Amino acid sequence: MQSHNRGSAAATAYLFLLPFLLVLAVFFFYAFGRAIFYSFSDFNLFNNPKLIGIKPYSDVLADTSFQRALANSLLYAIIVTTLQTFLALVMAVVLNRKLRGLAFFRAAWYMPSITSSVVITLIFLWLFQRRGAANYLFSQIAAALPIIGAFLLLTALLQAAQVWWERSRKLPAGVLDPALLVTSALIAGVITGGLSLLGVVNLREAAPLDYQYFADKWVSAGGVQIVSVPMLVIIVQNIFTTVPTLMLFFLAGLQGVPGSLYEAAEIDGATPVQQFFNVTVPMLRPVSFYVITVGLIGTLQMFDQVAIIGSAAPQNTIITLAYYVYRNTFQAGTAPVNLASAAAIILALITLVLVFIQRRFFVASESQS
Repeated sequence: MQSHNRGSAAATAYLFLLPFLLVLAVFFFYAFGRAIFYSFSDFNLFNNPKLIGIKPYSDVLADTSFQRALANSLLYAIIVTTLQTFLALVMAVVLNRKLRGLAFFRAAWYMPSITSSVVITLIFLWLFQRRGAANYLFSQIAAALPIIGAFLLLTALLQAAQVWWERSRKLPAGVLDPALLVTSALIAGVITGGLSLLGVVNLREAAPLDYQYFADKWVSAGGVQIVSVPMLVIIVQNIFTTVPTLMLFFLAGLQGVPGSLYEAAEIDGATPVQQFFNVTVPMLRPVSFYVITVGLIGTLQMFDQVAIIGSAAPQNTIITLAYYVYRNTFQAGTAPVNLASAAAIILALITLVLVFIQRRFFVASESQS
């Protein structure tokens, strides 16, 4: 009777899973199998595919567009995954504190993640036009450098004076003590405003910035083009939109870190920075593995920003592997689907290799400990 009940429960579970399993079988396993087959054929959408061996792979690897797409994708994945993981962890630690009004800041910080990537990309296209907000802001900063410099200098001097005064009274005071720093900044702001009104420090003449962010411009080292300026804009945009989501994962992980560990570390004399690297980071190792894995997969498959920017930037500056596959599959006329399939398989293999490598760092070392 018990075995009958188990069999009935299993049948019910499989019945509920059947729609998902059918979708998975058709749109993943079947599609992936066909992609592998096409990658060894001469298929171009309008012919009967015939196996031709590894020629599509050799053609793809020799294609300069694929080489640039591969370099862009790998560099983009490494930069974005590294920065978004670190910034998400830092923001999670900051927003994990029990402060008044923190729920509002958590919600406000998360807003970019629920906004359409199409909308965000269009906004960034507007911001980084030659007459966009970015150039205007940088022009205003350049004009206000004397005032900004005076404010920073006064803040540093006031902070040093306050720290010296507190320590002379045998009170603990760090160089970057938050309470003292806020006081120093407020007083420095008042003094700087007074100096500006008296004409001691003023805005300087600065020509309007006229920089083209979506031109064929590159950051180079030793004569080698490393990353394009348009790709840097996409990197900034992606970090802006993904850090809040990843921050939630770290916030959830921080809830499981025992407070006694921080208390013990504080008793042992550990600074907040030492607590971060010796308590927070090791305890969040499983969460970090998940965040990095999701980040790698997402960045290696980045497509929508490139498609939306389109001809606004030279294609070789922003092309990625995912867009290379799309372009070769859906271009007008006969399309080299075999090349697109070969590129898609290479992209899948690169993703698996990178995930496996970082798994060795985050999961294997944890199990050994």
